[in-house]
Amino acid sequence: MPFRNRLACLAFSALLFALLLPTAASQDTSWQKDNAAWREAHKVELLKPDGWLSLAGLEWLQPGDNSVGSAPDNKIHLASGPARLAVLRLDGETVTLNAPESGFPPGLLVAGTPAKPQTLRTEANNDKVSPHLTIGTLNLYVIRREARFALRTKDSHSPALIGFHGLKWYAPKARYRVTATWIPYSPQKTITLATLVGTSYDQPVPGAAEFTLGGKTFRLEPVLEDPAVAKLFFILRDTTSTTTTYGACRFLYTGFPTNGLDKPGELVLDFNRLENPPCAYTPYSTCPLPPPGNRLPFPLPVGEQRYHN
Repeated sequence: MPFRNRLACLAFSALLFALLLPTAASQDTSWQKDNAAWREAHKVELLKPDGWLSLAGLEWLQPGDNSVGSAPDNKIHLASGPARLAVLRLDGETVTLNAPESGFPPGLLVAGTPAKPQTLRTEANNDKVSPHLTIGTLNLYVIRREARFALRTKDSHSPALIGFHGLKWYAPKARYRVTATWIPYSPQKTITLATLVGTSYDQPVPGAAEFTLGGKTFRLEPVLEDPAVAKLFFILRDTTSTTTTYGACRFLYTGFPTNGLDKPGELVLDFNRLENPPCAYTPYSTCPLPPPGNRLPFPLPVGEQRYHN
């Protein structure tokens, strides 16, 4: 190649590099900004008056009457609030709200209306349907885990909220943001998830995400937590769980694959967005454990670290 042509090629290559470099830098900056915004939103969600850090109690109901209040002789003792709040009666799979002998305390609301005796709606592993009992800083509702029922208490002045000391994160690393191949299951399968409190429940698994990291290929199976919401829920654990991340698991939420759930497609797994489950912050939650196939034999040194040392 003549010298002049070689110079022209070098000049063109330099120009192309100069044009592409700002684009790559811009994309990298945009990704880091998105990641920082996601972290901030995660913190804001935790710090809501009714967020996970507001959890102040979880008491399992016994058959028959369960008195609730701050007086020490109640079956369910509250750290604050009225001495006699209510009586929850458990008959089989029915929970009834009744007044204590002194009557419901002034200001007690059930789903926003003054308290009165009534059957409380519950649904297994779906807390959204449960009516909330509110008074002062307290927010209480009955949850169902298979055949067991519990009263969950939230307090907007809980010790965990007042004592919040910030979240710990690994530095973001772009190489842990991977594009996975979506492999749909037809038909969808169902898995049974165990929980930290000894219960279990079934969830649908619409497919698997296959990805490559460090030259090796792995698969993760998400569950479809809420069919009405276009999100996949990955419950997983990696080897950092023995040192720097929460021991039970971490969560990863993603959107749907490019071609929907029932067709092959692609799915972005950004492990920088691995987050702690509620159980990492409070003992009053009931978190699922990762299925065997989602227990990865290598470290993912990205995302959220342990909250408690």
